[in-house]
Amino acid sequence: MAEHPAYPVGLRLTGRRVVVLGGGQVAQRRLPALIAAGGAVVLISPEATPSVEAMADAGEITWERRRYAEGDLEDTWYALIATGDGEANARASAEAERHRVWCVRADDADQATAWTPATGHSEGVTVAVLTTDVKGRDPRHTAAIRDAVVEGLRDGTLVARHHRTRTPGVALVGGGPGDPDLITVRGRRLLAEADVVIADRLGPRDLLAELPPHVEVIDAAKIPYGRFMAQEAINNALIEHARQGKAVVRLKGGDPYVFGRGMEELHALAEAGITCTVVPGISSSVSVPGAAGIPVTHRGVAHEFTVVSGHVAPDDERSLVDWPSLAKLTGTLVVLMGVDKIDRIAETLVAHGRSPQTPVALVQEGTTAAQRRVDATLATVGETVRTEQVRPPAVIVIGEVVNVGPPAERTPTPSRPS
Repeated sequence: MAEHPAYPVGLRLTGRRVVVLGGGQVAQRRLPALIAAGGAVVLISPEATPSVEAMADAGEITWERRRYAEGDLEDTWYALIATGDGEANARASAEAERHRVWCVRADDADQATAWTPATGHSEGVTVAVLTTDVKGRDPRHTAAIRDAVVEGLRDGTLVARHHRTRTPGVALVGGGPGDPDLITVRGRRLLAEADVVIADRLGPRDLLAELPPHVEVIDAAKIPYGRFMAQEAINNALIEHARQGKAVVRLKGGDPYVFGRGMEELHALAEAGITCTVVPGISSSVSVPGAAGIPVTHRGVAHEFTVVSGHVAPDDERSLVDWPSLAKLTGTLVVLMGVDKIDRIAETLVAHGRSPQTPVALVQEGTTAAQRRVDATLATVGETVRTEQVRPPAVIVIGEVVNVGPPAERTPTPSRPS
């Protein structure tokens, strides 16, 4: 038997008796998958780890608090033998052989009738890896292969395209703050499976270079009809390509719902009868300050943080921000899209009570190779932006948290050549 490789098969255990002997660490690792498979799991062991005991308390398994006895494997479909008693393991293994029960032995794989593969899961697919070298089994090697395959499926570097007829749909994917490694695993996988990608200027552009040649990439910043009609044009493009039966990804910077007009696009798709999946993204409001060594909250310094849009000035009638109330808060204020309005924002905050010496940090091109941090105060930030030539995209952090980072993490205002 040892000269032949194992035959791989998937066991359907729903409602079928599964016996686990031993309640230690092996059982703790294996039980969740057996429960998920729907097996009627019976644990036979005088003791169990706290996690295994919790499964019994929750009714997920039946626990018989005793040692193995002859006859325990009758009417059993699958058995896992994992006690610390070698003699009991051998007797149970012999019983499994007599009753033709597929049996895994944690202590002696050569005496087992079944082996447990290294398994992983990704979007409805189970990856199971077994070695074919029966004399040189290396669990660490099979686990490494499993991990590589699952990671590739999840992050899109290993692409297995669906060949079934797909329901037209769109995925609104938050691409994160700019670093291509900061997109979510699900977002990257959907991007790898896309037929059409409609990308924002602030999305992770490096990911577009990885797409296969057949993928159509549409630059949302250059869709026709001008700035006023840009959003309507984007909506129409999403609908048009989805109705053609294509997998469409709307790749947005940060998170789709943080000043990203994601809900507007979702509404347009819903009105057109197009299904839509929303994949959250890491918002630049938190990630960019963090990348620059600034926590938006810190014990004893800030118990709150507020994120606002600065794309219109405080004195603009279109502004929906209550700037006077924000000036009275003691926490952190994070301003997005406010570089060209920061002088008026700072003046308004100071006019309504915020100290002019309040620290301010501007983080330009956060999380990318071009990241740059410039520090100032509310009194000096307007002039600093001009003299240091700070340009969008930049996240502005206002509050005492600007100064709490360790010296190695803080970047002083860069000096410019005379």
